[in-house]
Amino acid sequence: MSDELNLAREILQGRNHRDVPDDEILARSRQLFEDWMSGELRMERPKVYDHYALVIAALLRRVTELEARVQALEGRAAPAAGSGQPVP
Repeated sequence: MSDELNLAREILQGRNHRDVPDDEILARSRQLFEDWMSGELRMERPKVYDHYALVIAALLRRVTELEARVQALEGRAAPAAGSGQPVP
């Protein structure tokens, strides 16, 4: 048996990808990547379908959420910006 970790399996721990919150995916993948880069652990050769797809999907959902929040903030700021009033 190999002592190399599979990133997706480590994060999912037998769960369906839909059952793992994006915050957990991003935090755990960041820690695993940092440990791998520092030489503290070994990971299997990355494959898009298992290593990166999980992280990319979480990042895409996060970007979509942030874009919606920025758009909402910009929408609130537009009328106030022209009036000279501070935006709450």
